[in-house]
Amino acid sequence: MPFLLRNLTLSPGAEESALRPLAAAKLGVREAEITALTLVRKGVDARKKGAIKLVYTVQVTLRDEARVRPHGDVTRVETAAPARFPKLASSERVIIVGMGPAGLFAALRLAQYGLTARVLERGRDVDRRASDVSRFWRLGELCEQSNVQFGEGGAGTFSDGKLTTRVKDPNCSWVLERLVEFGAPPEILYAAKPHIGTDRLRAVVRGIRERLIEEGFQVGFESRLTGIGIGQGRVQSVVVNDADEEPCDSLVLAPGHSARDTYALLHRLGVTLEQKPFAVGLRVEHPQALINEIQYGRNAHPALPPAEYAQTYNNEATGRSAYSFCMCPGGVVVAAASEAGGVVVNGMSGYRRNGPYANSALVATVGPADFTGTSPLAGVEFQRELERRAFVAGGENYRAPAQSLLDFIGRGGGRILSSYRPGVTEYDLATLLPAPVAATLREGIEHFDRRMRGFISAEATLTAVETRTSAPLRIVRGADLQSLSHRGLYPTGEGAGYAGGIMSAALDGIRVADAIAARIAAN
Repeated sequence: MPFLLRNLTLSPGAEESALRPLAAAKLGVREAEITALTLVRKGVDARKKGAIKLVYTVQVTLRDEARVRPHGDVTRVETAAPARFPKLASSERVIIVGMGPAGLFAALRLAQYGLTARVLERGRDVDRRASDVSRFWRLGELCEQSNVQFGEGGAGTFSDGKLTTRVKDPNCSWVLERLVEFGAPPEILYAAKPHIGTDRLRAVVRGIRERLIEEGFQVGFESRLTGIGIGQGRVQSVVVNDADEEPCDSLVLAPGHSARDTYALLHRLGVTLEQKPFAVGLRVEHPQALINEIQYGRNAHPALPPAEYAQTYNNEATGRSAYSFCMCPGGVVVAAASEAGGVVVNGMSGYRRNGPYANSALVATVGPADFTGTSPLAGVEFQRELERRAFVAGGENYRAPAQSLLDFIGRGGGRILSSYRPGVTEYDLATLLPAPVAATLREGIEHFDRRMRGFISAEATLTAVETRTSAPLRIVRGADLQSLSHRGLYPTGEGAGYAGGIMSAALDGIRVADAIAARIAAN
């Protein structure tokens, strides 16, 4: 039975081969007794700026395990039995709507059981989608069905490709292993804060699609869900592009958080929906070198990765919070609109994170009390109104309204330096945002600077508006993961209100696939 060793440390730039003698010393054995050493976790400890360390957890196999007793940072690894996926034969017609992480991993999981499905995506394949996005960023020509929000891979395809999650789920390793299988960097298996990067992620998504087709799945692009046939309280068919009706027994609905027309369709059909809180705000952009200095100190070792940060602030009097979100080291701020006449900003990084700027969302919480009316679609309209106002403020040409951080907090001065394309227009962002949101963001920025001295900088720029942090509603489902109101409808992922990021969305898609397989096996 292998051993798990925690808290092995190396200096930045040191060769990882040095871990073997460190492990041997910790175990009290000769190095030659180690037959295998595998990285389990690697992180950066930057709490002491003058003594930054790389911290490792490793799994070690020995020739003679009986010589070592668990102690302190040394524990035995309980080897879990490999997951079993009984092969199932079924004539059930499963349709998956959406090729983001929830939809793709639901499909991959069904394939493990020998099941197949038809997979529909309103947008285009990842290569044509990348071309459409590039045209929008260069020329301001928006394709409403193929953009940063819609298309193969989902919204996360144009992001940093973060895989961190607070969810404790045994399927996390299954997701990571599948991603590596399709071309993700192997270090995501052990990095404390794994990421793929938008450039690598596109190839991974393409590889998943090709595998699904090999497994017998049918994939349809530019196939938008426009209707659902209901009979006796359950799903019986789907309508695609207002034209083609296809029979369906189980509908895995993974629409993404921006599929507003899908939400409207569900509302018309009487599917149980509910309002939920989310967050809106701005993107902040700093020179990456400044963030490195804040986090690592001056003269930090060049082998250290581009620095990240995560900050939160709570105002107990108002009940609102501000926080950083989707931080992109060495990345760019991107135009992420999916509707004509609206401006939306987001962030994106490549795998190497080697751009000159760091950016992050700075958002404040909003909820039903901020919305107009009790409709479950009220949060959608709240988002849409902010995006329309940002479009007008930017010049009605998809330029984003922007302001120096110093101006926004009332200190004056500062330059506007933004990576956003097709460009920015200087604007007083406090007049664009709801007053409680602007006030909470200002308070949050001051708080962040107390924890990260230098965060308030003349070199920091804010762009608006960040509205697509998470779904503005929830498609309510029961313990069996089916809609409360419509049997056979399985809402899943971030767009359904049950996830927040690539990893948690993939895990939710897996849960839905397992539920479908379990039901089929029981019949």
